[in-house]
Amino acid sequence: MLDKNNFLNRLDGLGEVVLELGCGPDKKLTDAIGIDAINYEGVDIVGDVFDVLSHFPEQSVDSVYSFHFFEHIADLQELLDDIARVLKPGGNLEVVVPHFSNPYFYSDPTHKTFFGLYTFCYYASESLFSRKVPTYQHTIQFDLISVDLVFKSTRPFFIRHGVKKIFGFIFNSVGYMKEFYEENLSHIFPCYEIRYRLRKK
Repeated sequence: MLDKNNFLNRLDGLGEVVLELGCGPDKKLTDAIGIDAINYEGVDIVGDVFDVLSHFPEQSVDSVYSFHFFEHIADLQELLDDIARVLKPGGNLEVVVPHFSNPYFYSDPTHKTFFGLYTFCYYASESLFSRKVPTYQHTIQFDLISVDLVFKSTRPFFIRHGVKKIFGFIFNSVGYMKEFYEENLSHIFPCYEIRYRLRKK
């Protein structure tokens, strides 16, 4: 592990501590501590995510963000346990991952975990959806605050992108429409990604 800016020894003096897991070469949150296994220029702490999180004290982090990283992790429960340990009570976790209907998901051989509307319902308390799923005796350490379907196309498909934004507006209007979409339409109109917001209990 390489803490390039000595953040772990300066946590008490940082004020708000925000982590961006799997940040890659370009952090989306400039004030976050960027964590990645590859030593890109913009990464602050280089190392395996489980090893890096083990070096943070309990309840030392205010917020955790991740953009297209969780799908590379095989053991979601272990990662959530580690995040819950370092998050302060009431701390926020925001995760953006490919939706299971995204056709690009299957092109990347490093993708290990699928995500849909109900994925985090297995690990968190929620009152968002009509369909209820078991928690399989997981320790529930989060409340699921929101789940949003994100419809978009990458460049150069600008017209297609605009049409898909309309889909997003319609299907995210109420929880029922999200559930109707995923059950009946997800293989007709693929969803690009899905955004979850959780809060530490």
